[in-house]
Amino acid sequence: MRGLDPYVAALAGTVLLAALLPATGRAARAAELTCDLAVGLLFFLYGARLSARETLAGLRHLRLHGLVLACTFVLFPLLGLATAALTPRPLTEQLQTGVLFLCLVPSTVQSSVALTGAARGNVPAAICAGTYSSLAGLLLTPLLAAWLLGAHTALSADGLLRIGAQLLAPFLLGQALRPRIGGFLARHKRLLTPVDRGSILLVVYTAFSAAVAQGIWTMTTPGALLGLLAVLLALLGATLGLARLGAHLLGLDRASGIAAVLCGSQKSLASGLPMATVLFGPQAGLLVLPLMVYHQLQLIAGTLLAGRWSRAPEPAEESPAPGARHDGEPAAEPVTREAGASAVVATMSAGAAPGGDGPPPAGRPDARSARG
Repeated sequence: MRGLDPYVAALAGTVLLAALLPATGRAARAAELTCDLAVGLLFFLYGARLSARETLAGLRHLRLHGLVLACTFVLFPLLGLATAALTPRPLTEQLQTGVLFLCLVPSTVQSSVALTGAARGNVPAAICAGTYSSLAGLLLTPLLAAWLLGAHTALSADGLLRIGAQLLAPFLLGQALRPRIGGFLARHKRLLTPVDRGSILLVVYTAFSAAVAQGIWTMTTPGALLGLLAVLLALLGATLGLARLGAHLLGLDRASGIAAVLCGSQKSLASGLPMATVLFGPQAGLLVLPLMVYHQLQLIAGTLLAGRWSRAPEPAEESPAPGARHDGEPAAEPVTREAGASAVVATMSAGAAPGGDGPPPAGRPDARSARG
């Protein structure tokens, strides 16, 4: 890495701005309305950019997708429950609830894909794995939150309808209009980058403003924040290790194993924050702090791993494990290299795609593989 990625710096700056100048009163209501509209636009663009052909083609990697979904919606919740049992202190009750909510959020799309491309992994499979996780999370995240968090959530039929209206409906509309506007979006990816990133930054500002207005600094202590950092680092390390072990036990080839590890360990800021505002209402501010911190940690760890894997000897990438196949399909080298790199360019390379939560830190010498 040659320096701090501008998007990561912008996220930190947004949190600082909300801490110093939080939106209150009418400004807060205006920010919430604008935030809802921005999130809807985010998922509309996501649907309009997603190629149905790529999504269907990725269905053959059933073991990879099963592993990613299991990591996201089974392994993570179990680890979250374990942290609640093992670390009653120094975390506050709200931070612990936030850690468990983090464990219920779906995986990312764009950052997983970009990191997989930089690591010379199976990019089309990563696109599909992230997408399936995001769509499954629209239903599974609120249901798991209602089950595991209970009284902390305000989930109701109305809440599910809000999630559907704010996230799923715009996505489906984008998919329906893709034949008409998909080409335009592909030609103007760089112009849309501020929309993508700005939407996520607006969600962060709105959520953290609410936390500051509620007195976030009186609700936690420096010791609790350090404890939170330790818990999140342990959570990330455990997930990376177990995802890699699962990929080995399932016999995934190297490229697909990279995709599984990176997709299975990521959590979506763009999907998680809007869901938190619906599930927790005005109390969402402090509860999303673990998700925001984990988001930064996963980018840093993913970048380091991608750089390490990209420097692996060439034969290690092109020689799958003996007998390793994708549920009846041979592990194709072109999918990992030429087709994989073009999929990144065609789908996500212009910046933070909706639901993707930002790119890996820029400036790595190995980024050529992500750009093709």
